Amino acid sequence: MRILSLILTITVLLVWPGEHLGAEKSGGGGIGAEIDPTPDNPYPDLLEKETEGEAPDLLEDDPFFTGPRTYLRDPIFEDDFSFRKPPPPIDDPLESFNRVMFTFNDKVYYWVLKPTKKVYSSILPEDIRRCLGNAFANIAAPIRFINNVLQGEFEDAGVVLGRFLINSTLGIVGLGDAAYRDFHIEPRQADFGQTLGKWGVGEGIYLCLPFLGPSNVRDTFGFFGDAYMHPVPYITENFGTDLVYLGVSRINLMTITPDVYEELKRISLDPYVAARQAYYDYRRSIITK
Repeated sequence: MRILSLILTITVLLVWPGEHLGAEKSGGGGIGAEIDPTPDNPYPDLLEKETEGEAPDLLEDDPFFTGPRTYLRDPIFEDDFSFRKPPPPIDDPLESFNRVMFTFNDKVYYWVLKPTKKVYSSILPEDIRRCLGNAFANIAAPIRFINNVLQGEFEDAGVVLGRFLINSTLGIVGLGDAAYRDFHIEPRQADFGQTLGKWGVGEGIYLCLPFLGPSNVRDTFGFFGDAYMHPVPYITENFGTDLVYLGVSRINLMTITPDVYEELKRISLDPYVAARQAYYDYRRSIITK
């Protein structure tokens, strides 16, 4: 009898903890197990009962997702495991021609524009050049106003109109930026290439235009659209005067803004590719904002 009682006691001690410690959670399956083990699921305690979503199938054509919390349940990994659809590739079938134009523009910059910029800067003090820059920007206000209206950005269009009226009066025909200095009204930018992009017009192929630099088919049409909106050709009615105005305004702008071209050439292995990518990154950012 003692032997039989000992056997029964040992059996109870071995079986009872496994059945009762796990039963509080799942009613069986051992300590920590919520589902009974099966050949397909040998480790049920490693799986969760409920999932917030299904993980993406990486073999699909478009496996990208933007909700890491849904799959990882840990915001710490959000930055490391947030996959976003990449931007469309740059279409550059005319790369050979564009590289020739890039080299041409590079020579124009170092042989013509840079020396002219140095002479221009030595003749006119920086304060005068900045006043001229304000005036050139103020004259071009109709371009920004019309394009903001076409984009449905009526608040920005009102800001452009307000800045134009303030700077044309208190700013002495635009030489001073009284709108920003006295009223803290910041400029609003817009161009017709950006307008076409917001209307859904595609970029088209990449173009490196002589004298003008990086562009694409859409922004080339945009450039001519902006030229049509500029008030100076309607005032002068002389093509030669328009070219002089364009040249002086560009040279003046170069003297009061940072020279990023030489820095881009210095740090890039292929300046052509770097300039092309920088142009597309900027244009896409202002269109999708």
